[in-house]
Amino acid sequence: MTTTGGKMRHALSNHRTNLITIATLAMFSRGLDPEYSRGVQQELARLKGPARESDSHIRDLTALLWCSIDNDDSRDLDQLTAIQPLARGSVRVFVAVADVDALITKGSQIDEHARVNTTSVYTSARVFHMLPERLCTDLTSLNPDEDRLALVTEMEFTCDGVLVHPTIYRALVRNKAQLAYDDVSAWIEGTGELPAAAQRITGMNTQLRMQDELAQKLRVLRRAQGSLEFETFQPRAVFHGEQITDIKQQEQNRARQLIEELMIATNGCTARFLAQQGSASLRRVVRSPERWQRIVSVANGYNAQLPSQPDGQALEAFLALQHKTDPLRFPDLSLVIVKLMGSGEYVVERPHGPPIGHFGLAVQDYMHSTAPNRRFPDLITLRLLKAALAGSVSPYSNDELDELALHCTMQEDAARKVERQLRKSEAALLLHSRIGQRFDALITGSGDEGSWVRIFEPPAEGRLTGDLPELKVGQLVRVRLVSTSVERGFIDFVLVH
Repeated sequence: MTTTGGKMRHALSNHRTNLITIATLAMFSRGLDPEYSRGVQQELARLKGPARESDSHIRDLTALLWCSIDNDDSRDLDQLTAIQPLARGSVRVFVAVADVDALITKGSQIDEHARVNTTSVYTSARVFHMLPERLCTDLTSLNPDEDRLALVTEMEFTCDGVLVHPTIYRALVRNKAQLAYDDVSAWIEGTGELPAAAQRITGMNTQLRMQDELAQKLRVLRRAQGSLEFETFQPRAVFHGEQITDIKQQEQNRARQLIEELMIATNGCTARFLAQQGSASLRRVVRSPERWQRIVSVANGYNAQLPSQPDGQALEAFLALQHKTDPLRFPDLSLVIVKLMGSGEYVVERPHGPPIGHFGLAVQDYMHSTAPNRRFPDLITLRLLKAALAGSVSPYSNDELDELALHCTMQEDAARKVERQLRKSEAALLLHSRIGQRFDALITGSGDEGSWVRIFEPPAEGRLTGDLPELKVGQLVRVRLVSTSVERGFIDFVLVH
């Protein structure tokens, strides 16, 4: 797509269509299915509405002040949160997770499609939903003012943020307010108004304040135990109609931290519950880094000393100091450390077996259980939990779980690569009309395979070409954009001397 002429102008005239084509081909090339089969569509057509069950064990919690907090454009709502004050500063927290299994049975055509992809793939032009859109954004989504079946984890926390007395059960819930991260965070931090959806519900402001206060306590406790603080480069394309008009960096904020902490706590409770019930479970882990000595070497480059053996607390202290002293370069340091730690993987943990733990989160018991509309491992866990609650046989054998753990790890990695490829194509589309312009940039990589830079406005990454002097990661430079390739996601710069 570096050629000129009518074909090029037409391809660039409709950004969304062009990106959908690139994304679809990328899905196929990485073993992901971008479309639903005829069997899936026929099954979907037979569904008349959301799941309904009459069971005395299903509690009616529709009166609680439930809310969802997600991205501005999210329509596949997986979880709700609510909170109640108790004596002496303690609180009771409720996390409701959509009971997708109540409508999607194991082995159905819809379930088999979800099993193939294992995750929703998010690109700016199109979301490739794991479940058909009518399901994950409607019939199984925890939408506002709709009664939905859910699995609820109820947790009591002391005034210091220590978890006591967790319980898990099925319930009927009703979302009172659909909220977005950025709006909630702006209100929490005093830079914006309480979102309109929250203003309409008496007491929702108190709910959000209490949930935020607890989340910050949980965050402090995890960091004290060595939970790692990263700030990765996560640009999101902004569309006006069919055209990309900007790219914005997705910032970490208080509302994202709120949901992250409550979900980590919930995932820990579900993992421990299954272990107590004698059930095997699908855990999400980042093992102790095998390339720890490389991490030690990176720290040495910042005049910092790390122990010779993996130490989460020491690494967290190093990262926290760098975040404070050099926030501009911190996303690039984060990326280096993340790569050296290795990506997460799914593993099967059997009853009474040794706990594997999650090095990056500083927790021993962790799994993915809070997003069954978007991730197949969460749907697996939902089924395991429901079977344990009912006292019935596990729906998955240990051998089947072993196979699924490997498959889910591979497919999730493939999905991340598709999303990363599309982010590069988005940036190439936006920057195509700016060839010849100059930008301030930061060196993000320099080695035998080439040198790479990140420009700030818009936030985008590209390759440096031509004869280059010795460059250091973190060095500020001035560059000129010389070419883009939308199909391949290439953006090339040269140094400006």
